[in-house]
Amino acid sequence: MVTVQPTMNDTEVFSPETRLYINGELRGAVRGRTANNINPATEEILGVAADAGPEDMEAAIAAARHAFDNTGWANNHGFREHCLLQLHNALLEELEQLRSELIAETGCPLSSTFGPQLDWPMADAIRWPAHYINVFPWERELPDAALLGSPYRRRVLKEPLGVVGAISAWNFPFEIALNKIGQALATGNTVVLKPAMETPWNALRLGRVIAEKTDIPSGVVNIVPTSSNELAQTLVTDPRVDMVSFTGSTAVGQHIQSLSAATMKRTLLELGGKSAYILLDDADLETALPGCIGAFIHAGQGCGLTPRVLVPASLYDAAVEAITQMCLAVPVGDPTDPATLCGPVISERQRERVLNYIKIGSAQGGRLTVGGGVPKDLNRGYYVEPTVFADVDPGHRLFNEEIFGPVLTITAYEGGDDGAVTLANASSYGLAGAVLGSADRALAVARRVRTGTMNVNGAVFYGADAPFGGYKMSGIGRQNGHEGFEQYLETKTIAYP
Repeated sequence: MVTVQPTMNDTEVFSPETRLYINGELRGAVRGRTANNINPATEEILGVAADAGPEDMEAAIAAARHAFDNTGWANNHGFREHCLLQLHNALLEELEQLRSELIAETGCPLSSTFGPQLDWPMADAIRWPAHYINVFPWERELPDAALLGSPYRRRVLKEPLGVVGAISAWNFPFEIALNKIGQALATGNTVVLKPAMETPWNALRLGRVIAEKTDIPSGVVNIVPTSSNELAQTLVTDPRVDMVSFTGSTAVGQHIQSLSAATMKRTLLELGGKSAYILLDDADLETALPGCIGAFIHAGQGCGLTPRVLVPASLYDAAVEAITQMCLAVPVGDPTDPATLCGPVISERQRERVLNYIKIGSAQGGRLTVGGGVPKDLNRGYYVEPTVFADVDPGHRLFNEEIFGPVLTITAYEGGDDGAVTLANASSYGLAGAVLGSADRALAVARRVRTGTMNVNGAVFYGADAPFGGYKMSGIGRQNGHEGFEQYLETKTIAYP
C-alpha cells in the first residue's frame, strides 16, 4: 500500500450554495437549522448547509404539485428540451467548482471525478434525455377494432406520472442526482430532491444554477436536504407524491417499498450490490487481473463495483499472489492527489462498519493477504487500508454481504464456465458484474449471470442511454435509457370513433 498524506489546508476557499431551493427561491430553512459539512479526508468542517424542517418539506411538495397540475411543464416538449439544454450548458460552466466541492465533501479521489463521479454524468445525464424528448414514441396507434359492431380507433399515450420524490445517496451524489433529475424532467414530471445530508453542497449548487441560469419554472425542481429520516419519509407517504426514485441501501429500499404501498406509488429502487469479477480459465492473468483493483475506487463505496473475484481453481494460487502484489501498490490517501485511487470512507461510522467486517472475515476463516486496518501513517481522515481476503467461501458473510468499503475477496471455483456462473449467481444481489476470457465464452457467461449490467473484457456499459438497475435484492426498475423514460411515465389507452 502506497500512502499519500491528506491535504491539511483548512483555508481552502469554496463558494458553495448552502440554501434550500423551494418554489424558485433560494432560502434558508424556516427553523434556521443548519448541518455541518465534514471533509472525510481531514475530519475538518468545510462549512454548513441548510437542514430542512417540516415546513420546508411541505412547501417543496406543495410547489412541485402545483407546478405539475397548473403549468404547461408536463405537456410542452419543446420548452422542456430548451430548459434542460440550458441546465446542461450552465453546469458545464461550473465544472471545476463542482469538482473541488465533490472531492472535499465526499472524499472521492480526483481521478474518479474524470469518470463516473463527475465528467461522465456531466456529459450526458441532462443532454441525452433532453434530446430524447424528440425521439421517444409518446403515442402509437393500435389496429382499428369493432367489438360492439361500430368501428373505432385506438391510441396508446405516454404521460408523465406527476411529482417525483428523488432520494439520492452520498457516494456518487452528483451523478445520482443528475441522472434522476434529467430523466424525470425530460418526461414532464416535477421533482423534490432529497440529497444525502453527508454531501449536500453539490445538490444545492444545482438549485442555484437552476434558479439563476435556466427558465425552469418555479416549483418544477425543489431541493431539500434534511437530517431527519422521518421527514425524508414524507416523500414516501405523502399522497401528493406520485413516485419515489431512490438510490441507496437494500434495507432502506425495502422500507420505502413497504411505506409506499399505502398510496400505491411507483418506485424506482437502485439498491445494493455484491458483484462478481469473473476470470475464465482461458483469461490472460496479466491483462485480466489489473481490473480487480477497481474494487478500491472511492474506497470501495460503489454499488456497481466488483469486490468478489471468482477464479478457476487451476489459476487460483497465481491469481491470489498477483492480486496481493497489485493491491500492495494501491495508492491510498489524499483524494486531491492525482495518483490516489483509494481515499477515505465517508464517516467514522462507516469506517467502524468496514473494520468490523474485516474482523468477521478473519473469524470466519478468510485468509488476509493485504491490509486489514487503518493506515498507520494517516492520522487524520476516515481511512481504511485496501484489504484482500483469499479463501473466502460462498457461506462467508464477506462473500454475501455488501461492505461498502475497500475490501476485496477471492474465491476459487470448479466446473468450468458453469461453475463460474453458479458462483456468480450465488448472491441475493444482482446489480453488476464483469467477466474476462475468450470473447465468445465471456459473452456467453455474461448472458447467464443474473445482473442488470455486465462488462465483458474491459468494456464499460455506462451512459445516460444505458439502463441501469438490478435483479433480485438489487432493486426494482431501471434508471436511464429508453427504459428509464418508461419508468417515469404512465400509459393510457384511448378508444374513439
